[in-house]
Amino acid sequence: MNEDLICILGPTASGKTKYAVKLALETGGEIISADSRQVYRGMDIGTGKDLACYSADGISVPYHLIDIVEAGEKYNIFRYRRDFINAYKDIVARGKQPILCGGSGLYIEAATRGYALPEVPPDTELRNELEKLPMEELSARLASMKPLHNVSDLDSKKRVIRALEIAVFESKNPVIREEPFAVKTKYIGISVSREERNARIDQRLKERLQNGMIEEVERLIASGITPEDLIYYGLEYKFVTLYLTGKLTYVEMEFQLATAIHQFAKRQMTWFRGMERRGINIEWVES
Repeated sequence: MNEDLICILGPTASGKTKYAVKLALETGGEIISADSRQVYRGMDIGTGKDLACYSADGISVPYHLIDIVEAGEKYNIFRYRRDFINAYKDIVARGKQPILCGGSGLYIEAATRGYALPEVPPDTELRNELEKLPMEELSARLASMKPLHNVSDLDSKKRVIRALEIAVFESKNPVIREEPFAVKTKYIGISVSREERNARIDQRLKERLQNGMIEEVERLIASGITPEDLIYYGLEYKFVTLYLTGKLTYVEMEFQLATAIHQFAKRQMTWFRGMERRGINIEWVES
């Protein structure tokens, strides 16, 4: 493939990492992650890093933007775009094929279409005001403002408040866009039926729970990361933390988490269809 960048995208449990690794082995490429949570060290099982998948037949595929910040830090799209550009330039300088792989639509578009958001400072006064409002009102207010923020996984009040904080800032301050980082990109989407995807999600969740995901969250809490911060990361970390802090039973945790991941995968597909409506040509292949 004669492209500046190959992008492998798809919903969770679609098999995109396996596809990207196979392509990297065929092209001598290196993989850049487009996952908003795999950047964190120590958050391995819950984010599905599956680092063993990055090798086959004794050959390892180099990967980038995984395990680059400490768990508990707040990593954002602004930092990701900078890190992507640095990783991309490094790979190209060594004559290798960059392959972007992930399910975070906002991160993918930030990397390939040059989206850049300003770093928004905390607004303590606004946060205190918003904390008093119910989740329903916060969500309605956020929807009305249409912020340039990834709302696909805003499943906690803290995340919604942060998204509103960004939206309010951008409504009062001119947003300076950087020049697009021009990258000729071929987009390949990994397609899987909803029934198959949900079955994979359920099976994968059972395996992760059996293979130490709860213990992983326990270690993170023991290391000093607050339950509130773990809930901020959403999905696995949110629901396992709620279980460990006595807010949910094990059965409730597993059921609600599976449901949330199904919904998340659906929102990912909605985002990808939106990319197509915005003029991005995605070549879909069967998983």
